[in-house]
Amino acid sequence: MFEDILNYPFGVETIHRKKRSIKKELLKATVLSGRKIAILGGSSTAEIKDVIELFLLKEGIQPTFYESEYNKYYEDVIFDIGVLKDFEPDIIFIHTSNANIQEFPQLTDSENAVQDKLDAELGKFTSIWEKIKAELSCPIIQNNFEMLLDRRLGNVEAIDFRGKNNYIAKLNLALCEYANANDSFYVNDINFLSARYGLERWHDRSFWYSYKYALSYDAISTLAHSVSSIIKALYGKSKKCLVVDLDNTLWGGVIGDDGIGGIKLGKETAIAEAYTSFQTYILELKAQGVLLAICSKNDAKIAAEAFDHPDSVLKIDDFSCVKTNWEEKHINILEIAEELNIGLDSFVFIDDNPVERDLVRSQLPEVTVPDIGSDVVDYISYLDRGNYFEPACISTDDLKRSEYYQKELKRQSSKSRFEDYGEFLDSLEMEAEIVPLEPVYYERACQLINKTNQFNLTTKRLTLSELERYSVSDETLTLCGRLADKYGDNGLTSVIIAKTKGSVASIDLWLMSCRVFKRELELAMFDVLIASCSARGVSEITGHYLPTAKNSIVANHYERLGFSLVEEESNGGSIWNYSIPECYENRNKHIKIL
Repeated sequence: MFEDILNYPFGVETIHRKKRSIKKELLKATVLSGRKIAILGGSSTAEIKDVIELFLLKEGIQPTFYESEYNKYYEDVIFDIGVLKDFEPDIIFIHTSNANIQEFPQLTDSENAVQDKLDAELGKFTSIWEKIKAELSCPIIQNNFEMLLDRRLGNVEAIDFRGKNNYIAKLNLALCEYANANDSFYVNDINFLSARYGLERWHDRSFWYSYKYALSYDAISTLAHSVSSIIKALYGKSKKCLVVDLDNTLWGGVIGDDGIGGIKLGKETAIAEAYTSFQTYILELKAQGVLLAICSKNDAKIAAEAFDHPDSVLKIDDFSCVKTNWEEKHINILEIAEELNIGLDSFVFIDDNPVERDLVRSQLPEVTVPDIGSDVVDYISYLDRGNYFEPACISTDDLKRSEYYQKELKRQSSKSRFEDYGEFLDSLEMEAEIVPLEPVYYERACQLINKTNQFNLTTKRLTLSELERYSVSDETLTLCGRLADKYGDNGLTSVIIAKTKGSVASIDLWLMSCRVFKRELELAMFDVLIASCSARGVSEITGHYLPTAKNSIVANHYERLGFSLVEEESNGGSIWNYSIPECYENRNKHIKIL
């Protein structure tokens, strides 16, 4: 399959040689969302654009490109912004490199002179970013700067203020500071990429002199994959759950045969230390919000004992779902998806056994199954370089995601004690805060909008800047809801955006996180929506349902709320209307509104 060529390690030669065939195959995908991407290049970008397209198609994103002329990235923004405005980009990628640094320090420069050059360089780029922010309001992906291949000052290059690589390091730090201070600005870290790839392989002077590419032909896939990873993260396409095998995957040996004292973990041997490092890497993934699950052919009791090993970094409680039995693994993964209530395309499955990998891949093609080999030394590289779990940012909700799911499992286990579902809901002692969108919620709301697929009436995506504009508009009604119960706070889990005109409010977006399904938060949100509309003199609400491959759960949402069907669309969608009665009775019966 061509998709395998686009997984790490990339089939670089095949990607370039068969890119048209690969694109044709990827376009057969049934679900593709269109995005407009402007590439502003400080060097040639045609091949880079083509490979970015392949990686995005693989993630279900069909890009349309605007490509600046060679080295016209500054002019396109500062002097010819109208062309970009007409294109209406969703994202702008500024592909610059150290070749675009205007002026480097000279040995005769004073420290003040070097600082002036640094300020001028940053000023040029800042003027570009600020103009884009003011005129286009779309996310910016900006390359930082790779190190130079040659060092005229030797090791002094890194520490002397006149050193060129010292200067580049300061520029990169300034880019990080700008990114931390400005939303919707993302750094594509080619400084790291080039170092990992190898500067001598990254730089190709003949390719630069002949074709004005600022990196080697073979390195293009590495760059394009990194850019596409940022884009997929912005649109909620990053994976959510890592499913792991146990024996010879999380530890060396077979726990059922070798016992807890015989498995390889710790730092006594090289192989044991490699498994410990892999566990540490996985635990760090959990810390950034990745869900962990176990899928292993094993005796449940015996397998659990391995986590009591004194050198086991991972503990059984780190996993949101555990399937240790003798069932086929693809069946267990289906059950994990059902219990966690997330789609199969959100999973990455890691197993040392190639037969198990092939079986899962064949039975569950939506699940990503890296060919990690059988040497634990390589596991981290395969998992890390795939960029499967690339975050656009790290929010407070990300850091608590595993905790949210573990508490949800406790809620589900307690449900069996009640014969009446309403009694179960009351037992949760739920409290909700439902308020208009405020700056404190922008980041999480944007993340929720771009990741939620199931309870999502239109699956419309928004950038952070678009969300901010909605929230401050007098013609837009926004609501966000967070839900807490006796087990803990679920965080921000629902968003409604409606455009108001006269006496009519049109729901543009309504979504809710899967973590609070069947808790009746949607009823509480509707009650507050009605109250907000009435306060504005709105008497009619219209809603649009646009079907996707994943949102059939809300196909009858408006009908259940009492809306009347206005129109059925040829694409399977529907338009609904609700007339607010003079005496409206709240639907929510089980959640206390704060």
